Amino acid sequence: MTNTSPIFLPDLERAERAGRRRPRPGVDPSFRFPWVGILTLAACVFLSVTSEMLPTGLLSEMSGDLGVEESRVGLLVSVFAVAVVVSSAPLAALTRRVPRHALLLAVLAVFATSNLLTALAPTFELVTATRVLGGLAHGLFWAVVGAYSAHLVPPALIGRAVALTVGGGSLAFVLGVPVGTAAGQAFGWRAAFAGIGVLTLLGIVLVWRFLPAVGRPERAAPVDAPSGGRVGIRQRMAGQGLGGVLLVCLTAMVIMIGHYGFYTYVDPFVTRVMGIPEQQLSAMLFGYGIAGAVGLLVAGTVFASRPQLGVLAGLAAAAAGVSALAFVPGLWAVAIPGFLLWGLAFGAIPTLLQTRMLHAAHPSFRDTASSFYTTAFNVGIGGGALVGGALLDGLGIASLPGAFLAVMAVAVVLVIGSAGRAARGRAAAARAAA
Repeated sequence: MTNTSPIFLPDLERAERAGRRRPRPGVDPSFRFPWVGILTLAACVFLSVTSEMLPTGLLSEMSGDLGVEESRVGLLVSVFAVAVVVSSAPLAALTRRVPRHALLLAVLAVFATSNLLTALAPTFELVTATRVLGGLAHGLFWAVVGAYSAHLVPPALIGRAVALTVGGGSLAFVLGVPVGTAAGQAFGWRAAFAGIGVLTLLGIVLVWRFLPAVGRPERAAPVDAPSGGRVGIRQRMAGQGLGGVLLVCLTAMVIMIGHYGFYTYVDPFVTRVMGIPEQQLSAMLFGYGIAGAVGLLVAGTVFASRPQLGVLAGLAAAAAGVSALAFVPGLWAVAIPGFLLWGLAFGAIPTLLQTRMLHAAHPSFRDTASSFYTTAFNVGIGGGALVGGALLDGLGIASLPGAFLAVMAVAVVLVIGSAGRAARGRAAAARAAA
């Protein structure tokens, strides 16, 4: 399922004064960046991602209480993701005429309910059902939120707005999952999910009070052929950026299959293969999240205007970090920095992919494009958890880093191919304009 960072924000008044002194190209000098609204979206993303990923830190507690194997608990991530995949695009289409603000409030209400029901569910089967409900809400949530920030700002500021919004997801890895893991270990996993449900109810109040409303997405105007006739479907889709969007979605799906095939089962890997004491697991996840926040900051500054280069750099960093986990997991002086490097890379990669997708899509197509991206992202999450679970049962936990590295090699090929396609598109546009 998707990073400048809300963790390291500059003084807002100073930033606004600086912005007035040095107007950015393509931005009206009178435009005021909607900090409060963007940070409200980031808070909602924080809660959503924390809930989605919380089972990865509570595999042992949930499996013991529910009487199932850890690999089955890991499949709760897959079930959640499958619900997102099945529902995201259809629900986005069905609700396209609903005001975005009201729709977001309704989705958050369903999401809060699903977490509270998860906390109360007495059996694994009922927990699975509540996670399906959460996945349905999550899919529509990302279809709305994925484009909401882009509707609040001019095109020149989309990268910053997306980085801040998706930064809530990075904060979820810094604080949400580690704190939820610690709370689950101290008070029980049910208390952790109940806490997320209550905080989501608070998030509804914040959205109602502080998030500016935006208009419903409008259809793009029909494109006329040079002869005065209407162009075909392929030309209209090209005008909306469908080809570029689908290529970004495919790349995101492959990357997430590799990532979540490993990350879903990080609990047993850290404690059994690396040999880190179980009581230090939340500290490891906290360090991973901090590294992800640094990666988010790098994505929003160094690579904001060069997202494809940033993705390649992120994949290289992730491969280097996971190589340390694959070959010397017990040598903590190498393995722990490798673990943190992996976190840094995946703090940056989702934001860079989403920024590239939003730039590729026509403004009228962004909500639909976001639903495509959400679907692809969650196919990757669910597929990764399934593949990782199969490897865990068949080859053992130590096989997961190698599978990660193999998938990242495929992802590099896709990113390079995407860069070549974009370059050819720019060349064709230049020839047409000449």
